[in-house]
Amino acid sequence: MLHRPDLAAGPPKSYALAKDLQNCIAPAAEAFCLPPQCYAEEAVLQAEIETFFRRKWIGIGHSGRFKAAGDYEALEVGGVPLIVIRGKDGVLRAFANSCRHRGARLLDGEGNCRNIRCPFHSWGYKLDGRLIGVPHMEDAAGFDKADYGLTAFRAAELGGFAFVCLNDATPSLSEEFGNFAKIHSPWPLNNLVPTRRHSFEVRCNWKSFLDVFNEYYHLPYVHRDSIDGVYNRPEVASPARGAYASQFGATDGTGGLLEHQQDHALPAMSGLEDAASKGVRYTWLFPNMTFAAASDSLWIYEANPIDARSCRVTQTICFPQEVTEWPDFEARAKHYYHRLDAAIAEDIPVLENQQRGLNSPFAVQGRFSPHLEANVAAFAKWYAGEMLAADHALSNAATMASGASS
Repeated sequence: MLHRPDLAAGPPKSYALAKDLQNCIAPAAEAFCLPPQCYAEEAVLQAEIETFFRRKWIGIGHSGRFKAAGDYEALEVGGVPLIVIRGKDGVLRAFANSCRHRGARLLDGEGNCRNIRCPFHSWGYKLDGRLIGVPHMEDAAGFDKADYGLTAFRAAELGGFAFVCLNDATPSLSEEFGNFAKIHSPWPLNNLVPTRRHSFEVRCNWKSFLDVFNEYYHLPYVHRDSIDGVYNRPEVASPARGAYASQFGATDGTGGLLEHQQDHALPAMSGLEDAASKGVRYTWLFPNMTFAAASDSLWIYEANPIDARSCRVTQTICFPQEVTEWPDFEARAKHYYHRLDAAIAEDIPVLENQQRGLNSPFAVQGRFSPHLEANVAAFAKWYAGEMLAADHALSNAATMASGASS
């Protein structure tokens, strides 16, 4: 049984984190929600960065934005500045965004480049990270360009999505996400084209944003007049084997549009199976990327922590290539963009209000609606197992939290 925390006791609330996480490792009908301190305490966030963001495969959106050789994006994963770039050989790579001379940042934003050149002292690198240009280094004894290529990390693609990993010992992407490809095979995810990508900040924990995207429970209360009428009761959770959760639900029309804009719907993706064309599959690729595959479109969210109580969210929406070539595509796509923006505008005040509640020292674990929050319960179970296994990180979190409360 869970009890109201005794504030006079101080440290025991943090000390009990491991016990509280154990409550999450059960079937959805029996499991508890993640402990509130996992959504509010900086010490827990630091444990998450060590356990997840610097050790796991981190989703960075649809790989279609890295289409041509030299297409790149500068981003951060677990506080580490990275460059993700498509090589001339077609391989997606990730490098530290730091010159091997004196550490200057090499690229910002996104774009396309023929080579990578440092703006400070003009050291130049090929798209595969090799150092090729070093002005005025002829007097440096024993200097060999081959020893000073960019620091490389792992990058990989799966089902149209791009990932990076800072840890060489982590299992491969295919091992980590098991039967993901099979469950999502009806949708031509690899062949979709990103048409809009933008980021925004939300004053809530990064997990809270992903939680709300993956549950049906809030629809009639938060989205009553916008999208609730589109969605029917979802099917049971799909049998995911790996670090993800997925649930399909039938829709009346397309989930990509508001209830009153269904007459602007685009056709279903070519070759899509009959069942898949009549609903939306919501999937969470642990830890930080989630998406919805509808009959006509795909929308993706990446959530990354700014601090324990705020996050940066990146939204991408994709369509089939042939549809993007229609003369009136931009006019029709605006209705899809409006749907996403309208739903997020309804979610954000609720999330920020929830965060204020989670910040309370009296907040305690709740329970799941097992069918309507299936993906959220699956993530909580995975998260708790990983945090408990990484007991060194958990111990550090508990020690830091105890120190902060004393």
